[in-house]
Amino acid sequence: MTISVCVGSSCHLKGAYKVIKEFQRLIAEKNLSDKVELKASFCLGNCTNGVSIVIDGGPVLSVAPENASEFFKEHVSGRI
Repeated sequence: MTISVCVGSSCHLKGAYKVIKEFQRLIAEKNLSDKVELKASFCLGNCTNGVSIVIDGGPVLSVAPENASEFFKEHVSGRI
């Protein structure tokens, strides 16, 4: 599974690096490093709704740092 997190200007200001750090923590905690690739990317085209994320080339989803853990459980852990 590949997770791309936008770190462009808008997403950076909305906490993209906090989301990345939380995802890194959860990937390590759940021993998923061999199953999940986490990448930083630039504009994914959903700038107004929070930090933009694409999972395995799917539709652009949005997440806030405050709910990154819940988002990960729902959209990542639930698919592995």
